[in-house]
Amino acid sequence: MLTTISRDSTTDRKDPGSLSIPNIIPTALEKRPFILVSNRGPVEYRFGADGQLRAQRGSGGVVTALAGLARSIKVTWIAAAMTDADRRVAAEPTRAPHLTTLPPSLTVRMVAMPEKVYQQYYNVISNPLLWFLQHYLLDPTRGPHVDAARRRAWEHGYVTANRAFAKAVRAEVDRCTTPPVIMLQDYQLYLVARMARDLGVEATFQHFVHIPWPAPGYWTFLPSDMRKAILNGLLANDVVGFQTPEYARNFLATCTEYIDGAQVNGDTQTVTLDGHDCRVRTYPISVDVAGLRRTNGGRGVQRYREALRGRFGKKTIVRVDRLEPTKNILAGFHAYELLLQRHPEFVGTVKFVAFLVPTRTRLAEYQRYREEVRTVIERISGRFAQPGWQPIEVFHENNYAQAIAGMSLADVLLVNPIVDGMNLVAKEGPIVNQRDGVLILSEGAGAHNQLGHAALSVAPGDVEGTAEALHEALTMPAEERARRRAELCEAIEKEDLDWWMRRQIEDLADVSPPATPGRLRTLDALGARAIG
Repeated sequence: MLTTISRDSTTDRKDPGSLSIPNIIPTALEKRPFILVSNRGPVEYRFGADGQLRAQRGSGGVVTALAGLARSIKVTWIAAAMTDADRRVAAEPTRAPHLTTLPPSLTVRMVAMPEKVYQQYYNVISNPLLWFLQHYLLDPTRGPHVDAARRRAWEHGYVTANRAFAKAVRAEVDRCTTPPVIMLQDYQLYLVARMARDLGVEATFQHFVHIPWPAPGYWTFLPSDMRKAILNGLLANDVVGFQTPEYARNFLATCTEYIDGAQVNGDTQTVTLDGHDCRVRTYPISVDVAGLRRTNGGRGVQRYREALRGRFGKKTIVRVDRLEPTKNILAGFHAYELLLQRHPEFVGTVKFVAFLVPTRTRLAEYQRYREEVRTVIERISGRFAQPGWQPIEVFHENNYAQAIAGMSLADVLLVNPIVDGMNLVAKEGPIVNQRDGVLILSEGAGAHNQLGHAALSVAPGDVEGTAEALHEALTMPAEERARRRAELCEAIEKEDLDWWMRRQIEDLADVSPPATPGRLRTLDALGARAIG
């Protein structure tokens, strides 16, 4: 039922990454195999109109951030078979079409599972429950609640899928002649390290959490066995990484609160459980600055830039977001409405252009939010529109080149999420901008730790303050605009994607050999029978 397939790829175009891989792999890791594990992989399969299988590069920030690691060292990437076409390839590996857009040193292995298992793991537990919980979006009065159906989805979806990944890791480690480095990614795979240890895997494990980690009290929404299973799963790693110091502190406090026997050292940021040390570290993810500038100067972006110029105003506010509640899109539009109401001189001259990417369209919460956004846009347009001028223009599509072109022309870039692990738009915008655009940045974005000094900071719930920040940005003197953007670019260039990966590799080289399976408690001993 659960199988893996292997595909080796060659490359015939520029790789988007610019990591100086030969310089960041220390001697201690030079001969260690690297295994990446994530839900979404670097290759996806689709059926064409003719019914034939087609291969395409995987989408998503994790793929972009990690693909460069395989440019100069051998990497195996284990990912889920997400589509019907993926599952067809997993069942019949010889039918897999060749993909030429990935590094030659990358091997992809796909984990296939029944579609029902995947749906429960991904669309019932990972996204509506864990994603919402970790972004402080759960409403205790509306749910989603952990009822009998969601409990079954946990046991027969999330747990089963994590076990499938653990078995795939074990199969890959069995091919290795030296203990590998295993880099697990994000909230979908919290149980894998513990399960792999219990299967006898000897390796150095790291788990990087791309999304926020909320304060301990918020985790009481989950039943205690699920909560403990997640924490014990993460503590089986040698290193657990987070985007910001706040999230790392929250994790340490959560372990203190809920894991009996855990020795939490805040000074060294280490959690010791049954003799196994788990180091808790901070790695704020970033962008490939050189690659981003190449993209911004490319013909595709230039064409979009020319097309967009006529649709922008004398001054233009831009936002680029997935269309989801965490991005706080409604508050941004409410602030713009307040700006036009208080400063009628901006009516007809200052435009708001939003590039909104549809996402998780099957989830009811997202459907409701899209409808609320549409309603607000229609109200603002009905109130302020003039002949030949619409206050808001929205592009509903996943078009990266067009979004880059839009950010390059922005006078103001509004990034006001309620809470965000990092938010790379805040780092992409200043790099590509050609108008000394001002960044308005929410204090809820992980990027605020690095960029808040040169941005206009706003509280995500403060519509009044956001409207004032929009006015300040639109009327800011040219010298200050240029200074702020220069400071933003300097900070982003200093701590870029290369720096992000380098810090992780250095910490992986420093960790002691992983504990043997016998030194770690078994799943049943953890009181987490739901994941056994």
